[in-house]
Amino acid sequence: MMLIARDVYKTYKIGAKEVRAVDGISLEIRRGESLAIIGPSGSGKSTLLHMLGALDRPTSGKVFLESTDLYRMSDSSRAKARNLRIGFVFQSYHLLPEFTALENVMLPALIGRSSLVVSRSSIKEKAKKLLESVGLGGRMNHRPGELSGGESQRVAIARALINEPQVLLCDEPSGNLDSKNSDAIYRLLFDLKARNSISLVIVTHDERVSLGSDRIIRLKDGLIA
Repeated sequence: MMLIARDVYKTYKIGAKEVRAVDGISLEIRRGESLAIIGPSGSGKSTLLHMLGALDRPTSGKVFLESTDLYRMSDSSRAKARNLRIGFVFQSYHLLPEFTALENVMLPALIGRSSLVVSRSSIKEKAKKLLESVGLGGRMNHRPGELSGGESQRVAIARALINEPQVLLCDEPSGNLDSKNSDAIYRLLFDLKARNSISLVIVTHDERVSLGSDRIIRLKDGLIA
């Protein structure tokens, strides 16, 4: 198994009230599998994804990336694993506005390069190939303000793949896009998953995603429905 969650809870305090965003979820994601996590707003989808991706520590329970218990690692080791082994695509792109598309894609590899002993020139060539693979070979020197929403999300996908992750986690990746661009982004994600043999997890309220996924789970009130 690539990712395993065992009896994972996430609880927040809002004033005197305790809210369980995730209420004891266990699941396993196989290597090379695509999984859609579907549910309404407030069902715990994004919270679960963030815990699977080592972004947010569970209140209780365990998350394993292969055999590694992510939350028993030191903060620095977990950050390194997150940078090198997990790719993220968010609804809001999170591109740095002062950098070009090419520079945005290169950034995670430049951050992790000390441990990989990779030259800047090889990172640049790899980033170029990734942008070409997502259909942006002619836009790599444009900054985010010069790109459409669909183009910006394609840059974000290329950036997520630069370190050749084992898992790609996507949080409402089409949330800011129209239906035409949404369909294009999902086709691209499933194509990249097949070509790169990575595990793909997509959190969404869009039922159409289930059509391309190997498996689907539905969340309601922090539980698998």
